Amino acid sequence: MPALLFLKTLVFLFFFHQRLAASVNEKDEFTFNGFRGANLTLDGSATITPSGLLVLTNATKQMKGHAFHPSPLHFRSPPNGTVFSFSTTFVFGIIPHDVNAISGQGIAFVIAPTEDFSGTLGTQFFGLFNSSNNGNSANHVFAIELDTVYNPEFQDIDDNHVGIDINSVISNKSHTAGYYDDATGSFKNLSLASGDAMQVWVDYDGRELQLNVTLAPIPMAKPHQPLLSAVVDFSSLFLDPMYVGFSASLGSFKTSHYILGWSFKMNGTARALDYNLLPSLPRTKSKDVSKFLEIGLPLISAGLVLITAAVIVFVVKRRIKYAELYEDWESEFGPHRISYKDLFEATKGFKDSELLGVGGFGRVYKGVLPSSQVEIAVKKVSHESRQGMKEFIAEIVSMGRLRHRNIVQLLGYCRRNRELLLIYDYMPNGSLDRFLYDQTKPTLDWAARFRIIKGVASGLLYLHEDWEKVVLHRDIKASNVLLDDDLNGRLGDFGLARLYDHGSDPLTTHVVGTMGYLAPELARTGKANTMTDVFAFGIFLLEVACGRRPVNYSMADGEPLVLLDWVVENWQKGSILATADPRLGEAYIVEEMELVLKLGMLCSHPMPATRPGMRRIVQCLEGDTPPPELSATHLSFKSIALFYSEGFDDYIMSYPSSKSMASASDILGGR
Repeated sequence: MPALLFLKTLVFLFFFHQRLAASVNEKDEFTFNGFRGANLTLDGSATITPSGLLVLTNATKQMKGHAFHPSPLHFRSPPNGTVFSFSTTFVFGIIPHDVNAISGQGIAFVIAPTEDFSGTLGTQFFGLFNSSNNGNSANHVFAIELDTVYNPEFQDIDDNHVGIDINSVISNKSHTAGYYDDATGSFKNLSLASGDAMQVWVDYDGRELQLNVTLAPIPMAKPHQPLLSAVVDFSSLFLDPMYVGFSASLGSFKTSHYILGWSFKMNGTARALDYNLLPSLPRTKSKDVSKFLEIGLPLISAGLVLITAAVIVFVVKRRIKYAELYEDWESEFGPHRISYKDLFEATKGFKDSELLGVGGFGRVYKGVLPSSQVEIAVKKVSHESRQGMKEFIAEIVSMGRLRHRNIVQLLGYCRRNRELLLIYDYMPNGSLDRFLYDQTKPTLDWAARFRIIKGVASGLLYLHEDWEKVVLHRDIKASNVLLDDDLNGRLGDFGLARLYDHGSDPLTTHVVGTMGYLAPELARTGKANTMTDVFAFGIFLLEVACGRRPVNYSMADGEPLVLLDWVVENWQKGSILATADPRLGEAYIVEEMELVLKLGMLCSHPMPATRPGMRRIVQCLEGDTPPPELSATHLSFKSIALFYSEGFDDYIMSYPSSKSMASASDILGGR
């Protein structure tokens, strides 16, 4: 009898194991050699071409795309909940369409508990997260990122790497893209955004908790040594069931992200892809910049003379029309220089119809680069002297490497005769000051204003502390804050900015900026630093919260109203909320309004040592730390008049008033 019972138990276990294996094999294994007719869940810009290419992004700026296997997969064993082993491989291609071959954010292979990523951003985070949930353990998202942008705020190692991401785009482990040669063991670099097809293998051993990621160009066989290896326990990360698929986002640069084939298997090795069945990547067509005459049969001497003369006249006129000023030292900045011909065509010959504005620094035009269709703003600045031009161009090029979601991208420059042309990313909603003071514009609600304030603070923290050098903006004000399609604030106009090494002192002693935003100590020392930027940011906070300019000259009694003095007086009387923008009515969060007003007063304190640094300011705005306490004895602003009387009245300012300054809306915004 015991033997019979034992035999029945063995039979039961055998059939249970077979049924479990069959379930895994039937539901959790698939192979796509091309995606023609494939049943996938697509959203955003994702689509499948007639040739079978899975397109995640279609070279449209600020877009994201997702593609998921339609059925969720069970990654856990029913008896004990342990995570299964799994294996997947896919072939991808990334083709940038920008004139300078700058690509979008990249591609991510994703395992997530949902297919709905509608709340994510198309500018960053691979279309998987946003600024509020990035790093949240409740995401339960695992991804392998193929990243083509260097972003120091996400601790990226370079602009061409593969990373293992868990609930965040800050990778647990990452490596420069490439593979290890089987014959020599040496590392071979690969460029993810080269436009060539490459293959990725992701293999997870559920028993050993070992995750391996391998990369290679096709049709090369899978290298023996993986690019990345890590011990990862998915038991707390994976829910049951989970979706598998791909995600990509673009940011400001046009890029096409493609998946050519995909194979997946649970508890086994993913089936090899058949390269002969995969669709081909599209190839970008090269464009010849110059047009040459074809050489035919010899013509009679008279005809040849006429043709030669015509060609000479054409070339001379063309060179005069598109002539540029170029010196040998500019060769090192080559990739950042954009030709005058491209700018001329982009702005339709700098026609008045494309003019965005005119200011003290020059004229600003809207344009579209002909080769990439990227929208740009072109700022034409006169430069009569060549003295210091090399250093100025070097700083412009350095600031072109700034990468932050709240900073307007400086794309490049060009020099022609007595003109310097600076090229920026175009911001369609113009500058913030127009929404604050232009009665024809809709009133910005408090949620939008608070989001803009936090964004500008984050960008300024990046400039002061998180980039490789310290960048002094020196002209922070509402007219230099630009708004993108979603009304997110971006700090722009770096025409007055200066940079220096961390731990050193800035050398500049030339006072520049806009009256009303200038820190009082500038009249005494003429020396800008991060605390003078903080002072201007404090005035900016009051400007956004109160809806008033720093100095209002249209008072009934003829006396100008100084915004800072007015807010301080109301605070001392206990009526600080009376300074809130009347156009908001009572539609604001009282605690946030008080926080912004008090931070504005602290940042604008006449004593630099009293002002908080940008990291403390960001922490206060994010609610991570309480703001410094305000007291009547601590916050004495009466000394500010003394500072101004000791130099500002008689000091000859380089840019004496906001009316003579070119605002960022002149540079980057809409009309």
